[in-house]
Amino acid sequence: MNRGIEHARALDSVEIPSLEGQCSAEEWAIRVDLAAAYRLVAYYGWDDLIFTHLSARVPGPEHHFLMNPYNLMFEEVTASSLVKIDVHGRAVDPTPFVTNPAGFTIHSAIHMARDDAHAVMHLHTPFGQAVSAHGEGLLPLTQTAMLARGDMAFHDYEGVATDLDERERLVADLGDKTSMLLRNHGTLTVGKTIGEAFVRMYFLERACEAQVYALSAGDNISNPPQGTPELAAEQARATIPLGANLLAWPALKRKAYRLDPGFAT
Repeated sequence: MNRGIEHARALDSVEIPSLEGQCSAEEWAIRVDLAAAYRLVAYYGWDDLIFTHLSARVPGPEHHFLMNPYNLMFEEVTASSLVKIDVHGRAVDPTPFVTNPAGFTIHSAIHMARDDAHAVMHLHTPFGQAVSAHGEGLLPLTQTAMLARGDMAFHDYEGVATDLDERERLVADLGDKTSMLLRNHGTLTVGKTIGEAFVRMYFLERACEAQVYALSAGDNISNPPQGTPELAAEQARATIPLGANLLAWPALKRKAYRLDPGFAT
């Protein structure tokens, strides 16, 4: 098993041979995209030291997926350092790194249950946690919130997610939705691509941030006209995947390369 911190060791530096050419071209492309997502999460200030996680499924019938090494900051993650694990939490290939047990519980549940969930993002930002703790969850106060909340699920807090029995309940609560508020915990999005999951998370996090600011400004809140939240939600179902894959994610990857092309090694 390569799940727990009992196997961890302090790292003074991070040097790992490149896996480019050692895996399929399709897996390498996914590794590069996922490493870019980690770097962009760090850039936007969404990371929580080493304690949140993004994952992506590796093509094939084994349900293997990639996750971050538990002992690396997000700004250190590279395509080659991502750990490929199986549905039991074991590293598929030799690695000097370990993975987050709570991350395994959450991500393995969704990858195993949802064929369309090729990428899963989970964050603990202050704004996301604040809205997850709000009794009404995400409110339709902004266009961004209306785009995000129409495909929203909720999962009640059960403690740090190390109990594998929670997977069944988490999957049941998520259903066929693409975004989730983990109550008193944080945010989660899924996508058919890493770009889709990232753009959904961007909208969700921006919506949470705007809600916290709006509610802190007083009680004179302008609510949208009746029917418009539902209209915006319907518009989002068609436009977010298209806009993410063709427009926003390619631009975000260019940004990641400008910030530090070393992520793609």
